[in-house]
Amino acid sequence: MSAIDTDHFRKLLLEERTRVAAAIENLQDDHAGTLSDEAGEETAYDNHLADTATETYDRELDYSLEENSEHVLAEIDAALKRIEDGTYGICTNRGEQIPVERLEARPYATLCIDCQRERER
Repeated sequence: MSAIDTDHFRKLLLEERTRVAAAIENLQDDHAGTLSDEAGEETAYDNHLADTATETYDRELDYSLEENSEHVLAEIDAALKRIEDGTYGICTNRGEQIPVERLEARPYATLCIDCQRERER
């Protein structure tokens, strides 16, 4: 079992954290007002029904993306804490080291690929 270069992964995680935080901020800036504000209409009734539906769909999609990004941000923060605690790169299910290739692909992974596949079944 080889040692994990935690400095390398800390850097990767911090870069990813910056990117995800910027994406969240961008999504929040896109929807600072109400749906009527975004439509540019005095009332929502002035808009065509299809336009309102599209704007509602777009907003819901962005909310879902924001929620997912916030979840990823929490996972990144947890991974940074695991680095500090000395438990980074250990599968929380088996207690074995997660392969470096998996951590390169998903630096905030908590499970080895086999355990992740099992969980997804």
